[in-house]
Amino acid sequence: MRSGEKLILGLIALSVVVVGGVRYWQQQGAGLQPGDRDLPFYSTADPQLAKEAGDLIRREGCRDCHSLWAVRNPLQAVPAPALDGIGSLHEEAWFYQYLSAEDPQAILPSRLKPEYRMPSYAHLSERERRVLAAYLASLKVEDWYLTQVKKAEYEALTGQPYRP
Repeated sequence: MRSGEKLILGLIALSVVVVGGVRYWQQQGAGLQPGDRDLPFYSTADPQLAKEAGDLIRREGCRDCHSLWAVRNPLQAVPAPALDGIGSLHEEAWFYQYLSAEDPQAILPSRLKPEYRMPSYAHLSERERRVLAAYLASLKVEDWYLTQVKKAEYEALTGQPYRP
């Protein structure tokens, strides 16, 4: 493992610890007990879209690299982003463009080794890419959690206080 990869993994681990610590501190300060808030991730997809997308996700092996609903493949070694809440970061049109690109790195560059980078899904039918794009856009995160994550990531990466 290269030093750059170790740094990225270290920053991810630090972010997780910081977010957990911030969440615990905020809950204690507000008098909340763990479990008082619902899970911060949800989907706005209707059951038919969720089923179609789930079938595509299984068929294409997306969970070989990504986690969804905080479920990660125990044999997974690729530090791919979790898909939980990703629809709060991008619109459906962005996902469709990304999934349709012959070179997804042209849209969203990756520092991962080439064999771990996001592959192109341009080979899928237009309908399949639209189903995946709609489903990914439906994966939302509660605003309170998104703010905490942005704050923790910014402070971990820059060492400076977060100011929105």
